[in-house]
Amino acid sequence: MPKIRVLIVDDTVVMRRLIAEVIARDDAIEVAGTAPNGRIALQKLTQINPDLVTMDVEMPEMNGVETVRQLRLTHPKLPVIMFSTLTTRGAATTLDALAAGASDYVSKPTNAGSLEESIQRLTSELVPKIKAHCRQLCRPLAESEHTVFLKRVKSVPGPSSILVRNPVELVAIGTSTGGPNALAEVFRHFPPGMAVPIVIVQHMPPLFTAMLAERLGKISGLPVHEGQHGQKLEAGHAYLAPGGSHMEVCRVNHELRLALHQGPQENSCRPAVDVLFRSVAATCGPGVLAVVMTGMGADGLRGCQEIQEHGGRILTQDEATSVVWGMPGYVTRAGLAEVVLPLAEIGPAILQRLRSSRPVPTVICPPTAIPTIKCH
Repeated sequence: MPKIRVLIVDDTVVMRRLIAEVIARDDAIEVAGTAPNGRIALQKLTQINPDLVTMDVEMPEMNGVETVRQLRLTHPKLPVIMFSTLTTRGAATTLDALAAGASDYVSKPTNAGSLEESIQRLTSELVPKIKAHCRQLCRPLAESEHTVFLKRVKSVPGPSSILVRNPVELVAIGTSTGGPNALAEVFRHFPPGMAVPIVIVQHMPPLFTAMLAERLGKISGLPVHEGQHGQKLEAGHAYLAPGGSHMEVCRVNHELRLALHQGPQENSCRPAVDVLFRSVAATCGPGVLAVVMTGMGADGLRGCQEIQEHGGRILTQDEATSVVWGMPGYVTRAGLAEVVLPLAEIGPAILQRLRSSRPVPTVICPPTAIPTIKCH
């Protein structure tokens, strides 16, 4: 198999060497070239024709955001992974880069105690993303591996076979790689005054989620909040799980509220889609409309199984419009999706299901079905 050829763009020698060392330790990847700024990087693109670019957000002469904009004019599908700092400024610039066309991002290992720790942290975060974005150059996951994983997920008759629909009480969305832009596309369809609340898990660190919530609120007609513990869910509002915390939905005195906690990571994530989806299945039963969009891995698969078992409905994004068809792909292959849609059709599909669901009495699950984390 050919190796994945990476162009490293960073203005510091230390980071270029660090990234090169991480790449050198993996047999499937190699360094195609380096550049100290965006202007030189654009010149090298046609010379070395890389499969993927890693790019610093802040650089002299031409920063990462402007470089991505220029790169997209000539290389619309070339994967670009941004490197950012976990600061307010770094988060804002990274979201700007994603909006400009960057494919993904990783955090710089600024607080690592040693060089080897920096390499290990970068290896665990960067290498899987490089391979996910260049999956056509990697050996595909064997069908038997998919089968072993998926056969443990029991697909039950879904709500598509039910003639009388329960009303949608809650929309729950899970996404990861490529999610900020996908959410922006979906939210631009949402008008003010939607009849139900929306809860979201997007795999992101702290600071990033607060800024993403603010941006989604400006795009849509809805107030979008970074979720808070004990917060009451209101119709026509959206709530994004804060980075570093799991978010669940429970019912307190017949009101839907949020519960945040620092439980163990699931699927190497916190927040995790599975945690949120399990809670909405237990709390809202057949009143859940779940949406799984672009993202690496299988987070959301187990939660979708529980949503379907409780009579909820599930939409997934299709492979063609997903940056990475991991999360929606697993749910789709497991037979849990009611329908698979291109990204541009997901927002209208949500609105259509809200309009068409028939009003019936709300199902209140018994206390034993509510997550053990209590709302206050």
